[in-house]
This record gives sequence, C-alpha cells and structure tokens, in this order.
Amino acid sequence: MMSISKRSYKELAIPYFKEVFVLIDQAMKENEIPYYLIGVNAISLELLKSGVKPSRGTKDIDFAVMLATIELYDNLSNSLIQKGFNKVKAPWTFYSSIYNIAIDILPFGQLEQKDTQHFFHRKTDIHLLGFKEVLEESSTIKIEHITVNIPPLPGMIILKLVSWSDRPEERENDLADILIIIDHYFDHYFDEIIKFHVDVFTEDFNKYLISAEVLGREARLILKKSEILEKRIINLIESQIYAGQQSKIARNWAMKKSWDITFSQKVISAFRKGLNPYFGIPVS
Repeated sequence: MMSISKRSYKELAIPYFKEVFVLIDQAMKENEIPYYLIGVNAISLELLKSGVKPSRGTKDIDFAVMLATIELYDNLSNSLIQKGFNKVKAPWTFYSSIYNIAIDILPFGQLEQKDTQHFFHRKTDIHLLGFKEVLEESSTIKIEHITVNIPPLPGMIILKLVSWSDRPEERENDLADILIIIDHYFDHYFDEIIKFHVDVFTEDFNKYLISAEVLGREARLILKKSEILEKRIINLIESQIYAGQQSKIARNWAMKKSWDITFSQKVISAFRKGLNPYFGIPVS
C-alpha cells in the first residue's frame, strides 16, 4: 500500500538532508538497486504523517540495500564516490565533507551468510539479523518528489533491539529511538488500535502500556518468519525483565522519561506480553 506524506524535508530539521538524499536516490536508481531508509530518519518520516517533529537530530543517514553480489555493492560505492562521498574506516560508511553527513549503506539479500555480511578486504563483519524479515513489510512514503521505502515501526523496534544488543555500550540511541516509537504510537495509530486491539484497554488505562503491548503483537507477526530472530528478541526482552532494577533498558527509559524503574519494567513486560500471550514462559 502506498503511504503518501505531504511533508517536506525542512520538517525533518536535518541540515542538508534533502541534498544528500537526492544524491543517494540518484545513485540507487543508476544501479537499479532497491533501497530502504532505516534508523531514526525512517522513524521521523513515519511520525511526520501525524505531525510529530523529530525529537533528536542526527548527521547520520542509514540505508539498507538488497543486493545479490558484492560487485553490485562495489558499483554503488563507485557511484557514491563520483557524487562526492568518501569512504571511511567502516567499509559500509560514506562521508560527505561538503554536507558534513555520514551515510551507512548496509547490504542484505543473497549476500548474507548466516545473517552476517562479510567485508573480506577490511576484515569486518556487520550483523543483519532481521533485515530481510522486517523489510518485507516495508511501506512507501513520498517526501516531495522522492518515494522511499521504510520499515514499519514494530519492525524498527526489532532492528533497534538487535543493534543495541550487539553493541550496548555504543548504541544507547537505539533505546531512545524505541522509546520515541512507544511514546507516539498510541496517537499515531489510534484508529487501528481501537479497531483491532480494543481488548488491550483496561480500567487501569495507560497509553504507554497499550502501545507497548500492541507493538509487541505487531512485531510478533514479523518474528514468526524466523525462529532465530524470534528467540533472539524474546530472550533479550526476558533477560531485561528478569534483571529487575538492574535492567539496562528499564534504567535508560526511567531516566529519559522520569519514570520509576518499576513502571519502565511494566512497559517492557507489556511488549513481552504482546510478543507472546504465554508471557512468562522462558524460551531456551
């Protein structure tokens, strides 16, 4: 289904986002490569449909590209270099000194080997668990004259959880981005929640708990595609529940929202309940 946004680049409040995005779109089309905008910018574009402005700025733009061979990635790299981007230390990162913006181009598809992409010449791996499953559910948004694919918000939570759990010491913003989704999901998808998930409403109404549980239900539909991905996410969430007051996710959210850690744990538990109605049964 085509989802059209009448918003403009200016509302993203990211300096030179339009200029850089146009160059990326040109390079992808020249090489006939399907691509997806992921990360916080994808979240911002989706929420802009409800008039929610980005809560944090970033000079990084993340894309996922579906490729069959490393040669296609090399061709794309050459196109980006011709458009003024420079390769940096990480083999998937390109930097524009003109606009002071870094972009990550993360390849998935037939290139993947056990959910990992190997860059042999740099002796570097990137982990792509969940990309295929999440991006199969992507929708399209038109921003001014460019149409871009973005993942659904429940899928973004899955990717953010995988990314954070791989490098928790470096990826604190992933937890903040998940919280942004939970914070706005109730109002953004209110009609759908009322229509398909009215049973989550209780006398103890709380929009954060409702959002978390419904997001868990929607994420479950994606996780069913991969047993490995499903176990990874459920085990991660349960580990945070069992950690109690020491849960890194609960402590992070409590600090950002001035919540009691106990309430942060309730939000995590609500998401876990949505993932599996048999909440509390460990997954080995």
